Amino acid sequence: MRLFVFGYGFSARALADRLRPQGWTVHATVRRSEDVERLAGEGVTAHLLTDGEGIARALARTQALLITAPPGPQGCPALPVLVPALATAGAFPDWAGYLSTTGVYGDRKGGWVFETSRLAAQSVEGARRVAAERDWLEVGRGMGLTVTVFRLPGIYGPGRSALDRLRAGQARRIVAPGQVFSRIHVDDLSAGLAASIARPRAGGIYNLCDDEPAPNPDVIAHAARLLGREPPPEVPLAEAGLSPQAIRFYAESKRVSNARAKAELGWRPRLPTYREGLAEILAAGG
Repeated sequence: MRLFVFGYGFSARALADRLRPQGWTVHATVRRSEDVERLAGEGVTAHLLTDGEGIARALARTQALLITAPPGPQGCPALPVLVPALATAGAFPDWAGYLSTTGVYGDRKGGWVFETSRLAAQSVEGARRVAAERDWLEVGRGMGLTVTVFRLPGIYGPGRSALDRLRAGQARRIVAPGQVFSRIHVDDLSAGLAASIARPRAGGIYNLCDDEPAPNPDVIAHAARLLGREPPPEVPLAEAGLSPQAIRFYAESKRVSNARAKAELGWRPRLPTYREGLAEILAAGG
């Protein structure tokens, strides 16, 4: 079994680590020739984006295709690379997963959103994700490719958590009244993707998130207690001096439902809240 990744990073690495013990091999695209050797050290066969024939040959023997790269002004960068390669390959993966964001829902003033909720992206990044989702679902219908979309909240895990930001002196308790958002531990994300690979569904859309949306100050304070530290002081949003992109993030508040993924994929987050997730990271030495 082969996993092919366009955009090999934090999330894709977690899925690769989950699938390898089951006998899977991993291939991925890279932009630079020096990254070929770097990924080889991780057990990943890398293909330069300019090597269309090599990508097509790899896809011809691929069972699962994962696209993680964010869209830019011209749309999803994977489309002009993978669609011609898939056409050349003449054989399609059993499953293709596109990683999107819960930012496609926009601000719901703390209300719940579901996969059937109206899309109302309020940022440039969110609007680009809406378009990329649409493009990949249309490719799936047009080519007969089983495409599934995953809408993800904030992803955290070892090396990328509130614990790490506290230790680096970068954690801030930014207070935006009423603002909450959802999260997911990267291991639970990879488990959700693996569950979908086992149950491919063309045109499927799933929110993958934990069970407890929470405000930023609560998470930082809990992480500080785990480290035996005093939490950093609260900072009002208006006084935080954030970048425009960060301000747009704090302007949105929503609670994301994971009920469909639980019902259709048989998936449950093993770490249902940030408390269990941070405790496990700390216990593992992270």
